[in-house]
Amino acid sequence: MATKIWAMTLVFLSTLITASGQIFLKIASEKLTFDIILLITNYALWIGSILYFIGAGILIVSLKYGELSVLYPIYAMSYVWVSLFSPMFFKTDSMNLTKWIGIFVIIIGVSLIGIGSSRNFKKV
Repeated sequence: MATKIWAMTLVFLSTLITASGQIFLKIASEKLTFDIILLITNYALWIGSILYFIGAGILIVSLKYGELSVLYPIYAMSYVWVSLFSPMFFKTDSMNLTKWIGIFVIIIGVSLIGIGSSRNFKKV
């Protein structure tokens, strides 16, 4: 099965959505208690969970139209987004040289997998 470019785009979109969900779940965890009323009214928990659900749905749909070995490595971009978004939302998170090297390695790896599979791309 040839991987369709739009399926790769959907996986990329899924990474942005799930990374946003992770940020909201981290925000929710700061207010986490085992009081049922506070759990129900923890809107960050709801938003994060819904974003995760949407991201998973998009990923599942995209997997139908491409090779797992091509699409799933793109999903590693969610680690990149979380690393870049976290310092914007949390004072305790920061970027350092090791994290930047990790981001670079992930991007290079995803790119190499894409290049290695490029002859299998099917447009439309």
